[in-house]
Amino acid sequence: MPFSKPVPALRGIRTAMPGEGVGATSGPSAGSSAGSSGASGAPDQSAAPSSSGPSSSGPAGTGPSSSGPAGTGRENLPGILFGIGAYGLWGLLPLYFMVLKPAGAVEIVANRVVWSLVFCAILLSVMRAWKPMLAAGRNPRTVGTLAGAALLIAVNWLTYSWAVLNEHAVEAALGYFINPIVSVLLGVLVLKEKLRPLQWAAMAVGFIAVLVLAFAYGTVPWVALALAFSFGFYGLVKKGIGSRVDAVSSLTIETAVLTPIAVGVMIWLSMTGAATLTTNGAGHLWLLVASGIITAVPLIFFGAAARRLPLSTVGLLQYLAPTLQFILALTVFKEAMPPERWAGFGLVWLALVMLTVDMIGGPRRNRRLRAAAAV
Repeated sequence: MPFSKPVPALRGIRTAMPGEGVGATSGPSAGSSAGSSGASGAPDQSAAPSSSGPSSSGPAGTGPSSSGPAGTGRENLPGILFGIGAYGLWGLLPLYFMVLKPAGAVEIVANRVVWSLVFCAILLSVMRAWKPMLAAGRNPRTVGTLAGAALLIAVNWLTYSWAVLNEHAVEAALGYFINPIVSVLLGVLVLKEKLRPLQWAAMAVGFIAVLVLAFAYGTVPWVALALAFSFGFYGLVKKGIGSRVDAVSSLTIETAVLTPIAVGVMIWLSMTGAATLTTNGAGHLWLLVASGIITAVPLIFFGAAARRLPLSTVGLLQYLAPTLQFILALTVFKEAMPPERWAGFGLVWLALVMLTVDMIGGPRRNRRLRAAAAV
């Protein structure tokens, strides 16, 4: 898992959430995030739609640009339910990885890629949506961008799977908590965006948090940083795509790029006797095959939510996934959480609160700026 995701500052960055992975053209935090509308942005993890609008089409149907109004109240309730469904499924993904034992992280990711491609092919056939996918696949620039995104999300998936299977679920959850902070940092360093004072304060608190956690772990929390930065750069790469490719087409092309490698890995594991796909019973086989559906369904839910909800709501929902991961790590996997780690996590949460407050205040700032411009 990975999980897409929003915090102000990154205009146009979109990523996937852990479970969304390669399909996040409109967003999740795959993870997570989309861009911003006006002064408030949505970085990486939440994968909220960009100001240019989300995927123009996808499993959840077509909808208006999410930079527009949220819509009627009747749209908001289904949107919230879809959002909870997407981030909730991403948050519960560690449970799925645990039942896949004795499969290792490499085998899980290889199967996830292959069966996601199969599921996408079926979905495109049912939706009769092969035409936009093939059109995107004929564009070398689009394919090249999606290939880069695919490699980044593969690193993210592999890191997350390894972390969950090797008693680092707490650190994995930390990665998705600090992912919005990393996205804002990338916005400054790469996109040359200017931060407001509260955002700079949040960056400082986040940096102190990493130092505290490095002390708590006795080393730099590499797993968390690898997850956060792979999602962050994934969003940066996806920025070049914008809303030109819908979610299912993006997922299809990215998994197609990774499939030759994944098939080669599956063959190698089988030849060395390390594969578990066909050696641990029918139940285990179908659990691995189901990884295609488990990858795509949260993406579909997210697409439906992103078209119905304002960025601020999506930005708040994004924290559901790492919160669930964190709770599972403590209550189900029984991972240790000494006081110094609580202190580090507390600083991360403080930084996120600061970014969230700044993000929620974005619409008010926009109204003031428009009023001043009108005068």
